[in-house]
Amino acid sequence: MEYRSEKEQKIEQMQNLIVLLNQASKAYYQESREIMPNYKYDQLYDELEALEKETGVTLSQSPTMKVGYEVLSDLPKEAHPSKMLSLDKTKDRDQLVSWLGVQEGVLSWKLDGLTIVLTYDQGKLVKAVTRGNGEIGEVVTNNARMFTNVPVTIDFKGRLVLRGEAVITYPDFEKINEEITDEGARYKNPRNLCAGSVRQLSNQITAERHVRFYAFALVSAEGLEFTRRTEQFDWLSSQGFSVVEHRLVTGSDLKESIQWFSDRIEDNILPSDGLVLSFDDIVYGRSLGQTAKFPRDSIAFKWQDEIRETTLQEIEWSASRTGLINPVAVFEPVELEGTTVSRASVHNLSVMKELGLGIGDRILVYKANMIIPQISENLTRSGRIHVPEVCPVCGSDTVIHNENGVETLFCPNPDCLAKQIKRLTLFVSRDAMDIGGLSEMTLEKLVDRGMIHELADVFHLDRYRQQIIEMEGFGEKSFNNLISAVEKARNPSTDRFLYSLGIPNIGTANARLIAGHCRNQWNAVESLTKEELMTIDGVGEVMADAFVSWFNDEENQKTVSDLLAEVTLDESYEAAGTAFEGLTFVITGSLNHYANREALKAEIEAAGGKVAGSVSAKTSYLINNELTSGSGKNRKAKELGIPIIDEETVKDWLEAGAVIQ
Repeated sequence: MEYRSEKEQKIEQMQNLIVLLNQASKAYYQESREIMPNYKYDQLYDELEALEKETGVTLSQSPTMKVGYEVLSDLPKEAHPSKMLSLDKTKDRDQLVSWLGVQEGVLSWKLDGLTIVLTYDQGKLVKAVTRGNGEIGEVVTNNARMFTNVPVTIDFKGRLVLRGEAVITYPDFEKINEEITDEGARYKNPRNLCAGSVRQLSNQITAERHVRFYAFALVSAEGLEFTRRTEQFDWLSSQGFSVVEHRLVTGSDLKESIQWFSDRIEDNILPSDGLVLSFDDIVYGRSLGQTAKFPRDSIAFKWQDEIRETTLQEIEWSASRTGLINPVAVFEPVELEGTTVSRASVHNLSVMKELGLGIGDRILVYKANMIIPQISENLTRSGRIHVPEVCPVCGSDTVIHNENGVETLFCPNPDCLAKQIKRLTLFVSRDAMDIGGLSEMTLEKLVDRGMIHELADVFHLDRYRQQIIEMEGFGEKSFNNLISAVEKARNPSTDRFLYSLGIPNIGTANARLIAGHCRNQWNAVESLTKEELMTIDGVGEVMADAFVSWFNDEENQKTVSDLLAEVTLDESYEAAGTAFEGLTFVITGSLNHYANREALKAEIEAAGGKVAGSVSAKTSYLINNELTSGSGKNRKAKELGIPIIDEETVKDWLEAGAVIQ
C-alpha cells in the first residue's frame, strides 16, 4: 500500500471537499436545486478553509478563491533559461533494460498533452510558460491558474520551478466534442483540444475545459537539494501537486512494470503515448550530460504496435452533420491489445485511394497509441471500391470536394437528417419525447449507420437489435432499456409533442400555451392561423409567422403524419385555474409535501401562475422552507422586498384556490 503523509492526506481531503462544494454551488445557482442544506455547505466550506490555512495550499478550483476571468489581446512570448530537449525513443524492451543497467529507475506515463513550466515565488504561482519550440514558449499564467488541480498557493516560500503536462481526460474530451455542433470543428484528439484550451486568450474558456496538470520534473527548489527523483515526486505531492503516476524499477523487474502500465491503458482516462524511464539517482543522471538533441538521463518508450492481418469486408459510408460522408472500413474481427476490433476510420477519399482499398483485400490493422484502430497497410490493393453517388441518409446526389489536394465526399442537401442531429436530440430530450439512452453521440451513430432517416424511425429501432447491441457502449441491457423508453414515449401529451418537433421559437412554455389555447386538441393546434396565434398571450408576430410557415411545409407535414402513425396523443384537458394568475414564483431548497420542484411547479401553473428559475424584480414570491436562510436567493429577495413564503403557505393557497394575505 502506497504511503501518504498526513499533509498529503489533508490535500486529498481538500480535493474531495472542493468537488463536493462546487457541485452543490452549481446545483444551487445554475440548476435551481439543492443537494445539501445551507448549514452543511457552510460547515464544509469552513472545513476547507481551515485545511487551506493548515497546509498552506490553495487549489485552483477552491470556492474560497475570488476567481476573476480575464481576456488578453495576445499571449506574450518568453525564452526558456535553457533549451528544453526532446527524449530519445525506443520500442525495444530489451534495449530499455540495457539502458537502465544496474541503476534504479523511475518509470512513468508519457502523457500526451502540452508541456508547461510553472514558477512559484513566496508560495504563489507567478508564471506559467508553454514548451513552445523548446527555446521560446508562450506565457499562459492566467490560464494555468484555471487548471482543475493546480495549486495557486503552496506552503513552500522559496522559488520553485517545475515541469509537467497539461492534459484533458478522455471523458472530458468526448463531452466537449459532443457539444460542438459542427463536426468539422471537432477536435481530433485530447492533445489538440488541450493545446487549444491552454493557449486561449480568455482564461474562462480554459476553466470550462477542465484542464489538469501532472508534474513530471522538479527543475529547482530554492534552498533544497534532492538526490533521488522519487524524493522530488514525494515532495511535490506534499505541496499539493498531482504527480504523474510512476513506479521505482530495476533491470530485473522493468519488463514486468512495463506490462503493468500496458495492462492499464484501456482504463487510463489520461491520454498517453508511451512511458518515460529516468534514472532515480539525480547526480548520476546529470553526470551523463546530453547530446545536441537528447538528455542522457531519460528515455521514452513507445509501444510496439500490435499488428494483425485481416480481410476488408465492406466500406461503410458515414454521413455527418457537416455534410461530409466519411468512409469507414469494416473488416473481419481481430484481437488487438486485448480487445476485439472490426472497424477503422479511413478519414476521406484521398486516404482510401492512397491505400488502394477494395472489398476482399488483405489489410494490416493496429491501434494507434494502443487506443484508436487504424489501417497501416493494404497487402493486395485491388482498389475495388464504389464511391456512392447518393447520400446514404437522404438519397441526394453526392459531390466530391477537393481542397488542397484532399478529396472528400459531400452531401449538399441542406435538409439531410444527418445535418439535423440537434433536431433529433431535441426530439428525444426530457421535455419532449423523453427517450432515455439516446445521447447526441448515440444518435449520430444510428444516423451514420442508416438506422434513422426521419424522426419516426426512432420508434423502429427494435429492427436493429443485433447492430445496436454490438455498438460501443451498448449491450443487451442497454438495448432493452432503450426500447422500453421508446415504447413509453408513444403516449406524449399534446404540448410535449408540439415542442418535440423543433419549430423555431417554440419552447416548452410556448408549447404549453398554444396547446392549452387549443384545449390540447392536435387538429386545432396544427390548423392555427397567424391571427389566432397572436391572440394567445405571449405569442408575437415573429413566432406566429414561423409557426404557420412550418406547418405549411410539405416535408414537415409528412414528418407530423409519420409520427402520428406511431404515437397516440394524450389530448385530455383540464382548464387551468386563475388563483395565481399574474403571479411569478421562484422555488428553492428542499420540499416536504411535493415529490420535487417539478410537481409543485405543475400545481402553480395549473392555478394560472408562472415559475421562474431566478429571483428578479418580476418575482411575486420566493418559496423556501428555510425562511431565515442566508442563501443567495433569500438575500436577493430581501434586497428587492419580495416576500419569502414556505411550502406550507403555498400549499394552503392552492387548496383554498386563492392567495390568502
